[in-house]
Parts: sequence; structure tokens; C-alpha cells
Amino acid sequence: MNKVKYGSKAVTTSKLKRWPNPSQDRDYTISIHFSEFTCLCPRSGYPDFATIEIHYVPDKYIVELKSLKLYLNNYRSTAVSHEQSTNQIFDDLKKLLKPRHMEVTGDFNPRGNVKTVIKVSTDQEEH
Repeated sequence: MNKVKYGSKAVTTSKLKRWPNPSQDRDYTISIHFSEFTCLCPRSGYPDFATIEIHYVPDKYIVELKSLKLYLNNYRSTAVSHEQSTNQIFDDLKKLLKPRHMEVTGDFNPRGNVKTVIKVSTDQEEH
């Protein structure tokens, strides 16, 4: 009998959550380092591995870390390019948090002797 494990269920049913920023009166940076990001290559189906780094200056909200972990783990079975995954993470967090500033970097491990680093920031949107 193939019973769905509680961890798999938590990942597939998770939603990004936010909390009130306890220090809205000042600018400060939150840095999150997620070193076990995986997704699937949309052409080959082979796994891609990356470190996702998120740096943001919150405004009214901060991300709840467990929900972020589950959200990022949901990419494990998703066929998505490096560029699309990094941009989607940025878009989802920006929509949820509406930060004063944010940068998301997808630092992908080499595959076929090619290394890719994708960086998206609110600074780039202003140009």
C-alpha cells in the first residue's frame, strides 16, 4: 500500500504565508539561504540542484520560514527552467510581501560543464 507520507502532503498543500513585520519603522535586511533547492529540467527530466538566496528589506510583512521551505520544496517534482523558477520565486514573494527591496538568486550547480546563476531584483524592474 502506497500511503502518502506526511512530508509529501505538507509540501503539496502548502501556501506561502506572511507575518507582520515587527520593526516597520526601520530598514533592515533579511537574508535566507536555501541550499537544497531542486527542480527538473523541462527538456530532459533530469534533476537540477541549486542554492536559492533571498535578500529583502521588508515593509509591512515578513515571510513565514516554514511556509517558504515547503513552497521551495514543491519545485522538486516541477519541470521548470532555471530562469523560470528563479523569476517565479521572486514574483510570488514580491506579490506576497510587497518589500521595500528584494533580490532572489538561483545559483545552479554545473550540469554538462555549464553553470548558471540567475539574479532578479527590484532594482532591475526600475530600468
